Amino acid sequence: MINPFSKLGISDDVVNAVKELGFENPTPIQEQAIPVLLEGSNDFVGLAQTGTGKTAAFGLPLLELIDFKSNKPQALILCPTRELCLQIANDIKNFSKNKPGASVVAVYGGANIMQQLREIRNGVQIVVATPGRMLDIIGRKAIDFSNVNYVVLDEADEMLNMGFQEDINDILSTTPEDKKTWLFSATMPPEVRRIAKNYMENPIELTMGTKNTGNANIEHEYYVVRARDKYAALKRIVDYNPDIFGVVFCKTKMDTQDVAEHLIKDGYNADALHGDLSQQQRDKVMKRFRERSMQLLIATDVAARGIDVNDVTHVINFALPDEIESYTHRSGRTARAGKTGTSICIINSKELGKIRQIEKIIGKKFTKADLPTGFDVCEKQLFGLIHRVHNVEVNEEQIDKYMSRINDEFADLSKEEVIKKFASLEFNRFLEYYQNAPDLNISADERERGERGERRERGERGERGGRGAEAGYARLFINVGSVDDFTRGDLLSFVCNHGRISGKAVGKIDLKGVFSFVEVESATAETLLANFKDVQYNGREVRIEVSGEPARSGSRDGRRSGDRGGFGGDRRREGGGYRGGDRRSSGGSGRRSNGGSEGGFRDFSGRSREERSSGRREGGSDRRRRS
Repeated sequence: MINPFSKLGISDDVVNAVKELGFENPTPIQEQAIPVLLEGSNDFVGLAQTGTGKTAAFGLPLLELIDFKSNKPQALILCPTRELCLQIANDIKNFSKNKPGASVVAVYGGANIMQQLREIRNGVQIVVATPGRMLDIIGRKAIDFSNVNYVVLDEADEMLNMGFQEDINDILSTTPEDKKTWLFSATMPPEVRRIAKNYMENPIELTMGTKNTGNANIEHEYYVVRARDKYAALKRIVDYNPDIFGVVFCKTKMDTQDVAEHLIKDGYNADALHGDLSQQQRDKVMKRFRERSMQLLIATDVAARGIDVNDVTHVINFALPDEIESYTHRSGRTARAGKTGTSICIINSKELGKIRQIEKIIGKKFTKADLPTGFDVCEKQLFGLIHRVHNVEVNEEQIDKYMSRINDEFADLSKEEVIKKFASLEFNRFLEYYQNAPDLNISADERERGERGERRERGERGERGGRGAEAGYARLFINVGSVDDFTRGDLLSFVCNHGRISGKAVGKIDLKGVFSFVEVESATAETLLANFKDVQYNGREVRIEVSGEPARSGSRDGRRSGDRGGFGGDRRREGGGYRGGDRRSSGGSGRRSNGGSEGGFRDFSGRSREERSSGRREGGSDRRRRS
């Protein structure tokens, strides 16, 4: 019987390697793309969701088109992050293990550049790289791309979101004009369409499903809670799903670290993944996650790119992304390779409009769900425990030596009493924690007020093009904007670095053309203004001053009415996290923590596209910043 991959035109040595990896049949994107790419004569645009097998879709044809007798670079694959770079390089190495002389080099930031240079000098046919580190190597004149016949842009939409447009232009300018460009993306925003127009000639376009839509195997749910209850809601969702193995997305690196630290303190098996970690730290975190010795990975959008871990059951959006299209990438971490999964959004009533926008983009309706009650959680955990006990494998040889002592211990108890006591061992703990747990779901009236506020705020912004600061915040004018190539993330970093303030103190950022407005906590404004003296950008003085616009009312206790409820707000609410069971595996729940962290998590509304600017580091750039 002919192997399905052989029918697509793949040679036996590659097919055998693929079979050893456990691939029996090609995925739809592989089945459609491989025959086209094997011709090697056309530019190509492939649109497909994450987890559909895009790496093999372009990797297998490359192995058939490259001359492995030559040790010169013939193919360049660009991708946004270190994790994705390593994943692609490892996959292609595995595919090519039966190809004599095949050499694949991964080039990314955070690793020893001298080692990467040595590997390139030793001879390489396929280079997999992040844009920043690739530019560093090109700048050292350490690589010759004159023989490159194929350039692959993987996750092109995300590379543009992370600000790599100029880097891509510079890199492609060093490659031959007659090369073939293959572009793969999960979504097709206008920026990606422009890349196709600028770098391709009559490309063949292949779309699997509908453009920009989400994976059909993913169920989408949202929970509406008060901003101060977001963290408590997250814990309750996790407790209600004792076998959860998921990724929790936050906006900023700071929020990611804070959520992870509070979950760990509360007894959950979690860790953070963000751009401030060293490569060694990132590798250690990902190793634990892949081995399922960790249940919850708390990550930023940028850091999570390239996470290819099977059997992720849930993606939880602790904060919605600023770019609606990014939701597609987030949810794509689950339901990979044909599996099913659930994507959950924890929102406040003002964010319902964003849910509707996401529904339009992914072409799928969200289910509005209610957070489980304390009784529901206790019941779910109890029967989860009973199910694990029922299915546990017994090591007869090892347990037999203890059975006489065990039977003696239970001699005065009936079978029913043993079962009751055993079940109560866990049930009592959850019952104690959740017996007075409040209802975290907001009422219909609260939801309606939030929606009215969202509509009113949109209207005010549309009419005036701006607004005053929230109560408790100062609205500052700064004479830099989008014409200076600032994104909101760039501006957030610029203000925090030069003003010597924490990102926690920054609220809304309104990025204009030649100027912008930044909201900061009133108590911090003086410090920022004092530290901003004599600051220059591109040779001109940066001016920052208090805006004359009035403050808006409507916030409680001087706080923003958005997601600004801090950890440990209302101590009557869900207290220290609780997890029952064995924490050594993803199937169990952990022990109760004595920590008291609860209330709502600070979901800062400052533009988290600092991830875009930090993305250059995460993607591998060691270049100096303009500012």
